[in-house]
Amino acid sequence: MTWSRALKDAARSGLTIERTKLTPLIAVRGTAGVALVIGLCLWRGNPALAVSSAFGAFSSGIVTFQRSMRPRPVLALAVAGALAVSTFLGYLAAAHVAAFVVLLAGWTLLAGMAWAIGPVSGLAGTQTVAIMLVTVTLPTSVLGALEHAALIFFGGLVQATLIVIFPVRPWGTQRDALADALAAEADYARRLRHDPVAPFDPAPLMDARLAATVTARQARRRPVQLHGPRGLAERVRPVLASLADPVVGAPLEGPERDRTRDLLAAAATVLDAVAHAVRHARPVRLPPEAMATLEVPATGPMLNGPARRSAYRLISLLADAVELTDEPVQATRPTTEAKRGRGGREQGSRDGREQGSRGGREQGSRGGREQGSQGGREHGSHLLRPSVPRLVPAALRSLHREARWSSHIFRHALRVAAVAAVGYLLGTVLPFGHGYWAPLASVMVMRPDFAQTYSRGVARFCGTLVGVAVAGTVMALVHPGAYVSAALAVVCVWLMYLLMRTGFSVTSACVSAYVVFLLGIAGAGWEQTVQERVVLTLVGGLLAMLSYALFPAWETPRLRDRLADWLDANGRYALAVWEACARPAARRPRQVREALLDARAARAAWEKSEDRAEKEPVRHRGLSPGSAKAAGTALATMGRVTMILEAHLPAKDSEPSAGAAAFAAELRPGLERATKAVRERGPLNWSALRTVWERWDAETGSEGVAPRAAGLLLDALDELAEALSGDPEAREEGAQGTIPRPQ
Repeated sequence: MTWSRALKDAARSGLTIERTKLTPLIAVRGTAGVALVIGLCLWRGNPALAVSSAFGAFSSGIVTFQRSMRPRPVLALAVAGALAVSTFLGYLAAAHVAAFVVLLAGWTLLAGMAWAIGPVSGLAGTQTVAIMLVTVTLPTSVLGALEHAALIFFGGLVQATLIVIFPVRPWGTQRDALADALAAEADYARRLRHDPVAPFDPAPLMDARLAATVTARQARRRPVQLHGPRGLAERVRPVLASLADPVVGAPLEGPERDRTRDLLAAAATVLDAVAHAVRHARPVRLPPEAMATLEVPATGPMLNGPARRSAYRLISLLADAVELTDEPVQATRPTTEAKRGRGGREQGSRDGREQGSRGGREQGSRGGREQGSQGGREHGSHLLRPSVPRLVPAALRSLHREARWSSHIFRHALRVAAVAAVGYLLGTVLPFGHGYWAPLASVMVMRPDFAQTYSRGVARFCGTLVGVAVAGTVMALVHPGAYVSAALAVVCVWLMYLLMRTGFSVTSACVSAYVVFLLGIAGAGWEQTVQERVVLTLVGGLLAMLSYALFPAWETPRLRDRLADWLDANGRYALAVWEACARPAARRPRQVREALLDARAARAAWEKSEDRAEKEPVRHRGLSPGSAKAAGTALATMGRVTMILEAHLPAKDSEPSAGAAAFAAELRPGLERATKAVRERGPLNWSALRTVWERWDAETGSEGVAPRAAGLLLDALDELAEALSGDPEAREEGAQGTIPRPQ
């Protein structure tokens, strides 16, 4: 991508305004916290303290809107504490420019490294830099600095108190995450009806798992609906895939495929109903047609073999998913069947038990129990999240892991620290007041990747123009006093909280107007405020963009390493499943589960890197965009095939499989060689593994799920080799050793 196109796309992205669901009650609650703090300070007759304390309540409120599974009061208090510390330290060094620049650079470096802990921590670190730049411009003594810091913490305390006193949709984030996972699987089931090998993005399941990680206090208060459906969602996905797959499940055409499509449609209906019930804390409402489909027909098409086992397991899992909502099931319209009420749940679960009475119960329930043991205690109860003090060692490990020259987070931290220092010195030299606005604009728009930095820079400047123009016009026409300015500032805060998720340009406009009105409380002239704000914001934005151009951290050159990491994680997952198939008695479900989670994390890292690389004005080095997409598709197929086999693992008392053992034994060194070849741009050769599979397939006569899955896995690996050999640079280095995919 050329620079002109990259800048054009970044500008378009930054100025995009999205339609999203608004949360007016939460916005009102956050605004009330800011208004309460400003009102108390004005009542005491100190406008400077009102300005200072307002930033504390304002910033604490912003963080509570982020997508975090931490309790909102804890977030508000933690951020308020960090804001208070940064404010006090800034006041201590503010009297000496050199000392303050050194402190600013060091603090900004730490704030930039906070992105290694997580996006919420990175945002909180950015807010602490902003508060250090803003509040130290208000003259005071050391005791006054303590008072400012205390008031800033008080602002966060007010926000936390309001969240506790006036909860708005408690557990809403967790409910949404779980409901999104169930709804994603419902959509997956519908797509499988038309495309038996449709892809599935595991991101909703990863978010649901993150949402299920709770503190000990949360675990005691968590609603019953959030206890079990996530584990069922994890187990339903491989069953859906194995039922729809034309090689392992039902044939591609014929009566069995029609029956499979009906089951997939009914499964989608049930999963959507459960998702709606979880999201809104309501009873599950199921149409009678879906219930009827999930019963074994007395006549008509019947499934056979692995597809039959998958169908029994699916029906049993769907019944369990309905039961675990702990709410009565309701029919969507009156029927002639028996009363439902609480007994509707019995109808939903009876479907699964009726399947068992026809001989499938042993298969379905045994498979469900064994599949459910993947992650054991994790699915049965909850994942325990450590308290905030216990996060310190983990945070330090994250910082240490990213403290290397090649890390894009470390380079971001160095970049933003240098820009903050240069911007502050430049703002001091320029003939304007409020010179801190230049470094403030830089820090607020800079992110670890190119696209976000440039898009936010454009959005920040355009939003600032709109915000200061509107606020300046109001100030010029109305000439409001301190209390009216405070009221207008509160209105801007409410608009920003309300429209926060619509786009950065919108929030920048609201923030800019808020700052104009807030400084109007302290008596700052609006003419000077508008002029300074526009010019210095432009300077800060240009500094941020120039810094990334001069000291980039491109993701494009790292794509091969990310792809190799995904192949390695996928390989460990495949080995864990095939070894469990080879030696059922020695199977360790937790090992399979952990390998699956590692594979998901590697896939997420790859997709994030690929998305960043697509927006960078950098020539690809060894992995073209087309090859990257094809390779990603091949590895996603590899994960899907492994997941299908995991859904059909034999019981622990089954006989060992010599063919599976030989396949796993050859797969391990083959994957090690392939991972190294991907990193070093070498050819991939799966001939030895294919020989082992052909011998195994000839011995079994294509009977059983494992040999079929092994063939599908080889096809995916051949697709990976073909994708990488199609890359021009890889072809130049000798891709002649690649085994072509069989037709």
